[in-house]
This record gives sequence, structure tokens and C-alpha cells, in this order.
Amino acid sequence: MQTDKTLLIKGAKRLAYTVVLMFTAPFAIYEAFKNQEHPLYLPVLILGIVLAVAAIAMGFYSIKTIVDAFFGKRR
Repeated sequence: MQTDKTLLIKGAKRLAYTVVLMFTAPFAIYEAFKNQEHPLYLPVLILGIVLAVAAIAMGFYSIKTIVDAFFGKRR
């Protein structure tokens, strides 16, 4: 059983995007709650929540890609 190196690199790149999202989502949510009087409070809060959901989804998707690279795709 060989490791698919191109798929592994693709999974590592997705994992890097996940890490970026994991840091930007809490930052956006924190900034929204810090500036509740600002007119852009609600759009920034919604953006932070969307980024947090995207970080969770990308985390699962990138781990699945890495596991597929090691063990092969399901048939």
C-alpha cells in the first residue's frame, strides 16, 4: 500500500488553510463583540461565525484527504 503523495500534499495545504481560519474566526468574533456600538457589528459577527463554521468543515475535510492519501479511497 503506497502513500499518494500528491493527495497528501493537497491535504497538507488544506490543513494550512484550516489553521489560518482557526485563527481568523475567533479574532473576527472578538472584534465584533468588542465594538458592539459600531454599525458594522452584525456583519462582522456573521463573518466570524461563517469563518468558524468553515474552519470546522475544512478541518474535517483536510483530515479526510490526508487519511485517504495514506489508506486509499473507499470503494
